[in-house]
Order: sequence, then structure tokens, then C-alpha cells
Amino acid sequence: MKPIVSSFEEAVKNIHDGATILVGGFGLVGIPENLILALKDSGVKDLTIISNNCGVDDWGLGLLLKNKQIKKMIGSYVGENKEFERQVMAGEIEIELVPQGTLAERMRAGGAGIPAFYTPAGVGTPIAEGREVRSFDGKDYLLEKAISADFSLVRAAKADTIGNLIYNKTARNFNPIAAAAGEVTIAEVEELVEPGELDPGQIHTPSIYVQQLIVGEQEKRIERLTTR
Repeated sequence: MKPIVSSFEEAVKNIHDGATILVGGFGLVGIPENLILALKDSGVKDLTIISNNCGVDDWGLGLLLKNKQIKKMIGSYVGENKEFERQVMAGEIEIELVPQGTLAERMRAGGAGIPAFYTPAGVGTPIAEGREVRSFDGKDYLLEKAISADFSLVRAAKADTIGNLIYNKTARNFNPIAAAAGEVTIAEVEELVEPGELDPGQIHTPSIYVQQLIVGEQEKRIERLTTR
């Protein structure tokens, strides 16, 4: 059985100033929104956040950004967040932009214990400046280091009390690889069941990667509502 905490405040209490945190989600889909809210309320600061993007101005990781709790952001997309753009232009936050496929593979490698890998993405661009490039079979590849973190915050649709996780459709996105690459993975889940109730063939994250569970309802905001 994995620890099942009773509040989101308790779930994030061990996250300290200066921590490196992997956060699942893509846009606002699949984000651990209640854990992010609890992190905002905790006041923890100087965080390095690794996620595909940084939420929007008033939701998701954008709340931590607005609260000046993020020291450095590693991601692939700025896009929908004007406050993020403002902080970058003002030099108030460090940013490392990574091609999206490379970001995913860096996380996957971190979870698999692979220290680095070569990729053609970024060769011949400013991303490759001052970094190792090797040629394989006549083609150049850029060395990329794996990503891991002190904590991973992920969201799942279902979990059993052992810690096996199932994600709902596109909410799967970065969550499985983020879960695997954190030293301590905290999973925010919508439904908790007993061992044996999940189909083993449908489990996306095995329990070995999960250290803590918290159950809670979600708002599931829409990032950009389009109506006709």
C-alpha cells in the first residue's frame, strides 16, 4: 500500500525551496491542478519547474509564475502565458526551451536511468551552440542529457491503493514519463480502487514509480474555448 494523504497541503509539505519539480500535463489537459494550488499556497520558492508549458495566466503553473515562485522553467512552449513572456523579457526568470520531442525523450531517459542520448533535433540551430555534436553514418546528432527531478507531480484518472495509475485519453500526455523521472512522485487521482480492480493490461504507470497518492475532484478548465 502506498501512503494516501488526506489533504493536498500535506501532499506537498516536503517540497522545499529550490526544489526541482517535474509536472505532467499538456496545456491544461492532465495537469495536477490541486497539487499546483497547494504548492502556490505553501509559498515555496526558487523552484525549477520542468513541464511542457507553464499553464495560462490564471490557472495551472501560471499561478506559481504569477506568485514569483519559479526561478527557472524548462519546457517546450510558452504560448498562452503573457506573464511568462513578461518575466522572460524582464529577466526575472531563467528559461530553457527544449524541442518538444527532445523534452519527452529527456524525461523518458531520466526515468530509464539513461544519462544521455543523441538526437538530430536542434543540429545547426542556436540550441546546438557550444554543445557536443557527433556524426553517425554521415548525419550529425546533438548530445542531450536526461532529465530527472526531486519531485514529480502527476494526475491520473484512476489508481489502486498499491499506486498503479491509469490516465484518461489525452491526459496521459507527459504524465507517465514525468512519473518515472521523479525521485518522489505524488499522484493526484480522481478515483481510488482496491488492488485487482484495475485491468493489468490497461495500467500506464506501474506502482513502483509512485510514492504518494491524493484523491480529489478537478475543475478541468478549458484552455481556449471556441464556440460557434
